[in-house]
Amino acid sequence: MLLTPRTEAQRPVPGAPRPRPRPARRLKKPALLALAVSTCLIAASAPATPLGVGDRLYPYLGNPGYDVASYDLSFTYPGTNSKPLQAVTRIDAWTTAELERLNLDFAHGKVESVEVDGEPASFSSAGEDLVITPEEPLPEGSWMQVTVRHTSDPKYGADREGGWVRTADGLAMANQADAAHLVFPCNDHPSDKAMFTIRVTAPNGYTAVANGLRTDVDRAGKATTWTYRTRHPMATELAQVSIGRSTVLRRTGPHGLPLRDVVPTGQRERLEPWLKKTPGQISWMESKVGRYPFETYGLLLAEADTGFELETQTLSLFERGLFTESAFPKWYIESIMVHELAHQWFGDSVSPRSWSDLWLSEGHATWYEALYAAEKAGRPLEARMKAAYAASDRWRAAGGPPAAPKAAEPGKKNGIFRPNVYDGAALVLYALRQEIGAPAFELLERAWVSRHQHGAASTADFVALAEEISGRHLDGFMHAWLYGEKTPPMPGQPEWKAADPEKTPAKTGKTAKTGKTGKTGKTAGTAK
Repeated sequence: MLLTPRTEAQRPVPGAPRPRPRPARRLKKPALLALAVSTCLIAASAPATPLGVGDRLYPYLGNPGYDVASYDLSFTYPGTNSKPLQAVTRIDAWTTAELERLNLDFAHGKVESVEVDGEPASFSSAGEDLVITPEEPLPEGSWMQVTVRHTSDPKYGADREGGWVRTADGLAMANQADAAHLVFPCNDHPSDKAMFTIRVTAPNGYTAVANGLRTDVDRAGKATTWTYRTRHPMATELAQVSIGRSTVLRRTGPHGLPLRDVVPTGQRERLEPWLKKTPGQISWMESKVGRYPFETYGLLLAEADTGFELETQTLSLFERGLFTESAFPKWYIESIMVHELAHQWFGDSVSPRSWSDLWLSEGHATWYEALYAAEKAGRPLEARMKAAYAASDRWRAAGGPPAAPKAAEPGKKNGIFRPNVYDGAALVLYALRQEIGAPAFELLERAWVSRHQHGAASTADFVALAEEISGRHLDGFMHAWLYGEKTPPMPGQPEWKAADPEKTPAKTGKTAKTGKTGKTGKTAGTAK
């Protein structure tokens, strides 16, 4: 199911009373789903069933029948990251089908109560879904508010990845790709973006920071409540909350953009030489694709060993050790900073419509990472793309073509983050630039982030726009590059050869990281 964007005209006036649901009526035909799934939505007497929006890689992520407009999240931190947080999640949404029952993704906390439009509702669990039955059916096209009181547990077993990250002095979040519902009930799919308000209450001495801009700090007795709000819609996988004994460093970026970095208090002077590079990096990205799309930006440097960096919206997550203990050269660390920054345009503002469209996010972030290294550090782009071409057939054999990645292995849900969607996908962009020329390619990049800003878009959307901008039929060319088992010939580079995937490559020693391949430690490829 593809969820449609909301318009401002559809949203109720803030503070206005919410309309009560109209008497339930039967739909003459299902509005968004096949008949079998629709029956699950309206048959309250049937057993509770986990649902999904049909994502090929994560079939049970997301839920049909409604479109979320906003989340209001409240967390109370107990002063230790080994105990559950008390939490309240409030969801405002439109129904897109008649609902006698609705599902939320939620899998790692105790639900204490549920209300729908202020009235108690019954609930149960099915798979990783919280299944809610309101007192009255919800008609199609009605406005609903769901309030869930629950716990949010930062401790996981060995079979779980993502969600809360336990740091040396508190917590941070890493929800990509399918872990936001380990933290709070939600419609956990990037196709359904929403506005966020996030409140965190913590003992005095802690600092809480979240996506968007801070709107309030309320100190009462021994605790402080911090409130943040986004000004643009966000996918659940990009939510970020940092709780720790941190310092927030502020500076100004291009056009007066407010920047804030969250660092361990004792490391601020050591980290400042890196953090002051951000304004220049934003200016560089703006010169390539246009104005920065959000209300703020900054780096969250966590005292944690995650094995990856993550582009959480307006506040990218980094391991502190990347900057203070890394053996990587300075140019490479700066290029990884640009990788996560580029995601604010590609992946955050323009989110993937499905997880098979991940290449659009990671391929573009890798492209600008490599382009920055070429322009600022003399690391030739063509040499990197030639090396990627040589490895491309092996990557496709192991992980699938860039736009049709293989599903992750059981227990490794982040296994879709393989080289085929990083340098393998950047190679697709290089081939497209070779085919249509650099001027048309640069126009395409700007048009892509402008036309789909603050929305979700698919591979088909990108191909259609490339054809529109270039004035050429590209479907066959792009299909071979995006879905072929073998890497097509590189335009303008007939001498480039791909290695036989059946042959084991010779060992060449350690190389710099070039893009995240999964939560597998600090090997080549750890930037999401």
